[in-house]
Amino acid sequence: MSYAVDFTTVSTVGLESSPVADALAGLRANEARYFKNKYDHVFTVEPAAEAPETVDWVHRILKEERDLVISSRPLEATEFEVDGIRMAYVFYESGLSINVMYTLEDSGKRAVGFKLSDGMDVPEELADKFKFARQKSKLAGTIRGSYFVIKNEY
Repeated sequence: MSYAVDFTTVSTVGLESSPVADALAGLRANEARYFKNKYDHVFTVEPAAEAPETVDWVHRILKEERDLVISSRPLEATEFEVDGIRMAYVFYESGLSINVMYTLEDSGKRAVGFKLSDGMDVPEELADKFKFARQKSKLAGTIRGSYFVIKNEY
């Protein structure tokens, strides 16, 4: 069952099993606010088990581009297109959020972004491969983020 993320009243719906559920909910709400303000898009997620194509696409890119396998269980996922960009998000039980920004034009930008919820440790599989910058958010507290550019086509 899909859930339209409300960024005015932050809810942990779908994220309750995460040890940092409140922070992860804030991170998810932060993304919802961004897409509503920039693209007038309602950020809607569904349980990861109901979005296997999205989760598999994100995991395939991680594996083929950087030989990464995320050990945490995916809780929710979403995929949509805005302004010629295919976006995919997976929110993990650990508090990790991974997004893929994939411009559909051949010459466009394509990248994978990682965001860590406030209070979570850097996942072991990312710790020695990425440096994380800090960003403050009213909804999510301190977000630590990193990214890499996608080189191949998916």
